[in-house]
Amino acid sequence: MSDNNLAIKIERIRKQYRLGVIGGGTLKGDLQSWWARKRGKEDPNVRIGSKIYKKNEKFLALDGINLTIYEGERLGIIGHNGAGKSTLLKLLSRVTAPTEGEIKVNGRISSMLEVGTGFNPELTGRENIYLNGAILGMTRAEVSEKIDDIIEFSECSNFIDTPVKRYSSGMYVKLAFAVAAHLDSEIMIMDEVLAVGDMAFQTKCLEKMKEVSTSEGRTILYVSHNMNTIRTLCDRCIVLSKGKIIYDGNVNKAIDIYLSKGLDKELIRDHYEFDDNYRHLDWNSSDLRIQELELNNYGIKCGNKIPLKLKVQSKEKNENVRFRFEFSPMVSPKKAATMVTEERVNFAENELKELSFELDTSHLVPSRYQVDVVAFVTDEYGKDCQLEGVFPGFVFDMNEKQIDNPMLWKTHNWGAVRLNDVKLKGDKE
Repeated sequence: MSDNNLAIKIERIRKQYRLGVIGGGTLKGDLQSWWARKRGKEDPNVRIGSKIYKKNEKFLALDGINLTIYEGERLGIIGHNGAGKSTLLKLLSRVTAPTEGEIKVNGRISSMLEVGTGFNPELTGRENIYLNGAILGMTRAEVSEKIDDIIEFSECSNFIDTPVKRYSSGMYVKLAFAVAAHLDSEIMIMDEVLAVGDMAFQTKCLEKMKEVSTSEGRTILYVSHNMNTIRTLCDRCIVLSKGKIIYDGNVNKAIDIYLSKGLDKELIRDHYEFDDNYRHLDWNSSDLRIQELELNNYGIKCGNKIPLKLKVQSKEKNENVRFRFEFSPMVSPKKAATMVTEERVNFAENELKELSFELDTSHLVPSRYQVDVVAFVTDEYGKDCQLEGVFPGFVFDMNEKQIDNPMLWKTHNWGAVRLNDVKLKGDKE
């Protein structure tokens, strides 16, 4: 293709961060941390289990990225947590600037980097549609021409004049995607936000993105851990690892590299240590920390039990803590199975415990699984309150076990959990 068809051109992009310099969340916290370091004291704002960085220690999020994207392409971007996917999209969306290199963009960009990006929570849904249009450089009249289609697509017509701060996360995504898909932008950037919506709406969004790419020539950049949606939407895919592009080309080959050929092998190991990159942002203030996980991660077969150990530290007193293990096949982020401990664990103040578990895999079918580990308590009304979670806690391959008369199981069609076969009762004639 000629340069006239270029949508994005990225040349020698590097993005470097200085770690541990600021980030207390408030000016007071940053001053406290600075003063403690000056006196050689322990940082009072460091969370349990967090790494204490040396002065001016640096982290290279992107390392020499070169990428050319043409108009109308639907580019998938995949890689494990911390590979640099979100950093790349933030640079393209001009949320932050590169340390080195140059980015050329031909056209307006609409971005959904997280749920509710660009929304003012105090404004209504209708007002936020006009606000997003204005950000893209559209006039009020231009937005008014499209607003009925946006509201209809979003399925939020009953709440369109309600402040969006009262919307659920699913409603946020529906309205935000409807705005991004219908307003006049040449490039759409999506970062794993569709996972919040229901399955019907996800399908509707994927079809809409394919439609606008084909009929209107829009360029789409799509980040997801759901390999099925990558296959459905994208016509090209790149694989990121440690800030570098290790593959650029065919979608199925990219997914194969991501799932099977080395990228995830660094995730499959016997010992895991967890920093804040593994945690949900909303849970970083918890006083309970899952610090380490150990297991024998090789040769796991269907029906075998998985013994594992967790090191958990609690800064404050916590009682009746339970643990939940959520299994997802790597081909899809949807939960396939959940295991919950019945036993409760009590923690004293500043207590570190090593807990042993045994996970029963008898109903799982052969696949590669990600297991998220969540610590929670149940309140007096029966509601579960999350204290801590690591995503993923660990990754493992479930191998086939020889059984009598095995039936071919299509994991991607039938699911990753196989229950007992159904027996026909009564007259079989």
